[in-house]
Amino acid sequence: MTIAAGVNKKVAIKKETSWGVAPGATGAQYMRRVSSSLDLVKAINESAEIRDDGQVADYRHGVRSVAGSIDGELSVGTYNDLFEVALRQDFPAAATTGAVAVIAVTGTGTEFTRSTGSYLTDGFKLGDVVSASGFTTSNNNAHYAMITALTATVMTVATLDGTVLTDEAEGDTVTLAMVGKKTFAATGTKTDQSVAIEHWHDDINQSELCLGLKPQSISIGLPPTGMATISIPMLGKDRTNDTSQYFTSVAAAGTDPVLAAVSGFIYVDGAAVALITGMDFVIDTGLSTEPVVGSNVNPAIFRGRIKVSGNMSVYFQDAVFRDYFDNETEVPIYAVFKGGSTANPEFISFVFPRVKVGGSSKDDGEKGLVQTMPFTALLNGAGGTGINSENTTISIQDSQA
Repeated sequence: MTIAAGVNKKVAIKKETSWGVAPGATGAQYMRRVSSSLDLVKAINESAEIRDDGQVADYRHGVRSVAGSIDGELSVGTYNDLFEVALRQDFPAAATTGAVAVIAVTGTGTEFTRSTGSYLTDGFKLGDVVSASGFTTSNNNAHYAMITALTATVMTVATLDGTVLTDEAEGDTVTLAMVGKKTFAATGTKTDQSVAIEHWHDDINQSELCLGLKPQSISIGLPPTGMATISIPMLGKDRTNDTSQYFTSVAAAGTDPVLAAVSGFIYVDGAAVALITGMDFVIDTGLSTEPVVGSNVNPAIFRGRIKVSGNMSVYFQDAVFRDYFDNETEVPIYAVFKGGSTANPEFISFVFPRVKVGGSSKDDGEKGLVQTMPFTALLNGAGGTGINSENTTISIQDSQA
């Protein structure tokens, strides 16, 4: 007798064209995971009839749906379909200057300064990770760098590997471009997307194809030690079963790095912070369903507001973080986590353009004192086209998007 084993289960994902309808059998990709607990669930209806025999005489299955969670270690390029579905927008085209001869490196290698044109018009935003090419000085090329301050003509950056760039006058034909792509919670046109995920148990020839899936939330954990984690509870329409694998010619799972919070950096209110001992946050998509008479599946999954909240634990060194709470100060947070120490490592970054802190409780003991600081990310109404920040609550940039 063969019993299904977890190491033999293959999990494949593909976006749907129509909600709850199996997409074409080709074009799926295997997912990396720690676990996938997606399964069929049914509402249960038990008879409440009062009987003289004092027993329950009937019990029926009701509306079908799919629920469960995809849990994993946060890795580059793995979860982009689900980021897009949750934030209701695909990864749009990346910002670039194009090839221009008006950019110089100034300010002891921290600024890209241009004499004509506009970074804001080009579409760059605070927190974006960019790369340069075309400088005569090779040290200035191919270093991934996060934008920490931005005007139309001056882009201030911090390289991900800590390299200081070399001052160089303008004149070379230079291109500055965003690395990979980013998506964000849009305020305009939104896409209502969903995915199908198949569990293929090849040791017992059983396929379970879960349809109409949308993330109920995405939780990111960034502990000071260990790997970064991701957990995505899902809600879906239905499941179909077969003895043959549904998805064919499935692309292999990615091999890009798993991220660790220790490898990266966080900027709060424009300044690098080395005091944060841990961070986590949740993107809540506000999903709901309502059954209808005459159908054993829900007619739709309805979306609510996108809410982003989290926690930071911070060493109590001075009044800065405490006073963000005391004074109800709004601050931006830019966080980038990388998969190596090279000049151009794979990475994922998270930008919260407008954050309010909701507390500042401190522990005690014979150790460094730590403040626990819950926060909520808010819509940055001051951002948008031609502005140095996005008009959003959160943006996510992936070097492999």
